[in-house]
Amino acid sequence: MKVFVIHKNTLIIYGLAIILICGVLTFNWDTTISVFSALSLKRDLPIYYVDRQDKAISISFDAAWGNEDTQDLINILEQYKVKTTFFVVGGWVDKYPESVKALSDAGHEIMNHSNTHPHMTQLSVEKMKEEIKKCDDKIEAITGKRPFLFRPPYGDYNDKVVQACREMGHYTIQWDVDSLDWKELGVDAIVERVTKRVKSGSIVLFHNAAKYTPAALPKILDTLQKEGYKIVPISELIYRDNYHIDHTGKQIPNNKDKTSVDKHIKVDS
Repeated sequence: MKVFVIHKNTLIIYGLAIILICGVLTFNWDTTISVFSALSLKRDLPIYYVDRQDKAISISFDAAWGNEDTQDLINILEQYKVKTTFFVVGGWVDKYPESVKALSDAGHEIMNHSNTHPHMTQLSVEKMKEEIKKCDDKIEAITGKRPFLFRPPYGDYNDKVVQACREMGHYTIQWDVDSLDWKELGVDAIVERVTKRVKSGSIVLFHNAAKYTPAALPKILDTLQKEGYKIVPISELIYRDNYHIDHTGKQIPNNKDKTSVDKHIKVDS
């Protein structure tokens, strides 16, 4: 007698297929879409942007390779009185400790971007935590502050990555506005891309060694500030507790009886 063993994941796939077929045959699209939407909410997502009504946004920089423009960025940000978040790789910290200190001394957040910039989803949970811890240790040794935000290299994550971060006391941070500065499309392209896509609660992605970012940044900051946006570090944008993340990656406070500003919990530095 043959015994057939059906894996749990296989049953889930078959179940979803049946739901989809029934929806097609009965034309009950509302029910079908609702079911799939509910299922998608079960994913453990990072924070892509935040439910804010006060026009607060964050600008972030990933630092993994070069260091040519870091001091220029510090000077530009100081000119506009803006504090940001730098996600740095442990190897970058090893090479440029003086820049890490300069960024921290200038009031910018130094947060975790892994130790060696791997695809985190290809690692065991133990290795994921090792990547995070080693980078945390290096940053804390220079700044005196231990990171609690983590940005996965390449934006590559899955449930295990987010869960591993949470177990280590870290919030996983993505972005909803990508400057694409690494593509070297030119100053105007970067400026237009960012200023046209930003909204309240946005997290913008830049890189510290992209060719046109130093020239584009002043124009972007000037435009956003004139439009009334308040630019804050990511730790001051997100909610620390009592929140949920919807299927788009938006972090939303659980109780919306007050304004987002009233319910926002600022992170102690």
